[in-house]
Amino acid sequence: MELSALLLCGFAGVAPVAPGGDDGGPIRFARDVRPLLSEYCFACHGPDAAKREAELRLDTRAGLYGDAARRGVVVPGALEQSELWRRIGDADEMERMPPAAAQKELPPAARATLRRWIEQGAPFEGHWAYQPLSRPQLPPPPQGSASWPPARNEIDAFLRAPLTAQRLAPAPAADRATLLRRLSLDLLGLPPTALELAAFLADRADDAWERQVDRLLASPHYGERMAMQWLDLVRYADSVGYHGDQEVSVSPFRDWVIAAFNANLPFDTFTIEQLAGDLLPEPTLRQQVASGYNRLGMMSAEGGVQPKEYLAKYVAERVRNLGGTWLGSTLGCCECHDHKFDPFLARDFYSFAAFFADLEERGLYSGAEGSGDWGPRIAVPSDEQAAQLARLDAELAAARAERDASEALWQTLRPSAARSVGGATLTLQDDGSLLASGAAPDTDRYELTFAALPPGATALRLEVLPDESLPNRGPGRAGNGNFVLSEIVARVGEQPLAIAGAVASFEQHGAAGGNPYGRWAVAAAIDRDAQGARWGWAVMEQAGRANVAWFTLAPLAREAERVAAVGAAAVVEPAPLTIELDQQHGAGSHTLGRFRLSVTTASPPIAPALARIAELEAQRAALDAEVTRTLVARSVAPRAIRVLPRGRWMDESGALCDPDFPAFLPRLGAPTDRRLTRLDLARWLVHPDHPLTARVFVNRLWKRFFGEGLSRRLDDFGAQGEWPSHPDLLDWLARRFIDSGFDVKALVRLLVTSAAYRQRSDLPDGSAVNAGGALDPDNRWFARQARFRLEAELVRDVALRASGLLVETIGGRSVRPYQPAGYWAYLNFPTREWQADADERLWRRGLYVHWQRQYLHPSLLAFDAPSREECTADRARSNTPLQALVLLNDPIYVEAARALAQRMIEEGGATVAERLAYAYWRVVARAPRQEEAARLAALLEQQRAEYAAAPAAAHELLAIGVAPLARAIDPVELAAWTAVARVLLNLHEGITRD
Repeated sequence: MELSALLLCGFAGVAPVAPGGDDGGPIRFARDVRPLLSEYCFACHGPDAAKREAELRLDTRAGLYGDAARRGVVVPGALEQSELWRRIGDADEMERMPPAAAQKELPPAARATLRRWIEQGAPFEGHWAYQPLSRPQLPPPPQGSASWPPARNEIDAFLRAPLTAQRLAPAPAADRATLLRRLSLDLLGLPPTALELAAFLADRADDAWERQVDRLLASPHYGERMAMQWLDLVRYADSVGYHGDQEVSVSPFRDWVIAAFNANLPFDTFTIEQLAGDLLPEPTLRQQVASGYNRLGMMSAEGGVQPKEYLAKYVAERVRNLGGTWLGSTLGCCECHDHKFDPFLARDFYSFAAFFADLEERGLYSGAEGSGDWGPRIAVPSDEQAAQLARLDAELAAARAERDASEALWQTLRPSAARSVGGATLTLQDDGSLLASGAAPDTDRYELTFAALPPGATALRLEVLPDESLPNRGPGRAGNGNFVLSEIVARVGEQPLAIAGAVASFEQHGAAGGNPYGRWAVAAAIDRDAQGARWGWAVMEQAGRANVAWFTLAPLAREAERVAAVGAAAVVEPAPLTIELDQQHGAGSHTLGRFRLSVTTASPPIAPALARIAELEAQRAALDAEVTRTLVARSVAPRAIRVLPRGRWMDESGALCDPDFPAFLPRLGAPTDRRLTRLDLARWLVHPDHPLTARVFVNRLWKRFFGEGLSRRLDDFGAQGEWPSHPDLLDWLARRFIDSGFDVKALVRLLVTSAAYRQRSDLPDGSAVNAGGALDPDNRWFARQARFRLEAELVRDVALRASGLLVETIGGRSVRPYQPAGYWAYLNFPTREWQADADERLWRRGLYVHWQRQYLHPSLLAFDAPSREECTADRARSNTPLQALVLLNDPIYVEAARALAQRMIEEGGATVAERLAYAYWRVVARAPRQEEAARLAALLEQQRAEYAAAPAAAHELLAIGVAPLARAIDPVELAAWTAVARVLLNLHEGITRD
């Protein structure tokens, strides 16, 4: 290959696939020509009308060949008559294209490709990713295949067909230990256990591999492994990102993703429930949780936020995420202008945005940093919690029924006189309640007179009632609708009426600092102000709602209204009943606004039922507080969406947009007689004839299992992306995926049961495939398997699995492993310090580590985990000294090394060689080589000597972490073996997939 051709492969947007021109074959427009035009010409002559020069488009048939309105720049087969050819080779700098100002000189190899394309008749075809999915036929077996390892399924047929032309041969299968480790890491994110490895090595049945695949696909850890990539795409995180980057509760969404993959939820259903689970008929709890996808974007509680601006930010991010996750398209360009390289228009961007205009949300989540109120959310109890809540609800219903059964026994007391000492007006209402109006003093006492107390009265009832005339609907007269009843006093004539006890339907817990009762208890209203007159019964958290207090009358006091007769015939008129409601809290008219008094003669008193209700409600509230909440989508009337010129949120000159799809993509049966919804959007994405969604998903799965996508740009299937190395294979896989009913596990099984998946990843000297290293250094033709470093979470997981510390519990809230002190020092609103867990949560999988967008856990950050502020389709992979330092010094890896060393001593055998072999099989699934064992044995002796000379250093090392120490092992010996284990956990091989 010429040097110029090699250089050409380095330019962005140009596929490193050998074009047909090198061997005299036909040039293809979509594969060979369009990427060149996209890189060097589309900025001025592409889809963006605002930046288009000379009204010339080179991305369309009409622009290239002309139409009735204008002459084209390409004349098929006529090189000298083609203006395109003249301009790219013109000696005049003013005429030559690309212009000098573009700083993109066309390389000679690119000019040669364009020349041959024109000479071959300049055939045109649309961009490959936007064309309908084809149904390719299986290619015939390639020549020379008899000497190759046997093919296993259709994938091998597609991959092997081009190998002969590329002078390549498929690599032989890897050894069985390597294969199982690869498969286990790919499907579970965990290396195989020693027992699993031994069982597979001993299993020589023809279907041994397939049974291993099925075993791993059935594991609950499969869902965890699949979820990692999806959470990157949908930008799952445990914090809101903007400004104070406060925490937000969304972990049930992560659990839903894991469960969906484990249950093999069809990908079309998987998509619909995330985008529109709340719009489905009678959505289940799980579907509501899934709809939380719409709430995973960043949010702000910063006081200076302009709500309208941030609503525009939120919806724009959703459009970008939609494009990145399902369409593999870079829609972000269109927020300000038409796409410069692809046919997406600015109007398309805002038409997509209109699909999300119905979501209930706020631009500014004021106060959410304290309350946690980031919008609509629901409780997601565990199965055990749900059962406990159901039991409590049943008991509460029974207790309330008992209470309500006595309702008919209550007699409303209608006062003959009502006076406010503070000057308020108390007006009797038709229902027997009293409504306060007029003067609203800070403190007051209501004096109420009734004709008599019914004989045999057992309890009084005070109902506090809402009313539209009161602040915040009452039932109190304070600005927030609250009141404080300091004391209730009753008399029959001059005889005090003793109150034996009190129960309330609700007691305020907020603002209770210094309150001797710990809350605003009804007991304070019958304590004769022993704790002070400012304390009493209040209901702040339930302002605007009715509540009740019941007061039990003492037995002796109930007889006080009876007056002894003087003589057998004498009758004494009953004395009047007087009730005083004292309200001495002050501080803003905390007085009763509307209330009603009743009395009952029921026996036994209602107090036991009320106490039972209060007890059950307290138990339920405590349990409910432990239940995890998650954000969900809630549909409201859609707000108006306009095209924002240049993306300016204050510019309202743009046209209004209804939900719609880009004109260049098929509508696929979407309704035209009503406003489209998110449910229509989801169904459009997973329609069997959609050209992008299945291709994008299949391509990403291919990268998971083969190291690179069939099209290497996972985030861009547009003109700046890359022509697939095997377009027929990509289409065949996508069509099979759709025809299977979007069966994800079936697709995964097909990929990993191919012979291509089982190939070796190395090219040993003298092998039959060693030429592949020279002919295809990037493994573009997949003649061998791929080697790559594991993702950040898995680096942690394999160390914990090897050490035996890993806790394999599935799901739950995020966990907090060790993190350097002060790392969060710059987090504000509020200021925070990381509080590491102190139990087995320290050893949960990396998938569950708390994901703080602005301050991602440093161990994950070092291994290239993304912040998830935006959709991440393809993680970077770096190799830095910092990673080695993390593996050596992060407490979790030191603790894992100590635990591994302890296992080596206790379980690995009696000799150094046996213990090293034991550890190697746990860490890298092979035996140590002689040279490796010798070097580690020497290190062990060195460390023994050093720690024997400084035993305090041994104790210091062993004190790292909270995993229990084996007291029977000499600390010096354990510290020395820990040093060896730290080396093993730092091996590049240990954190590499193959």
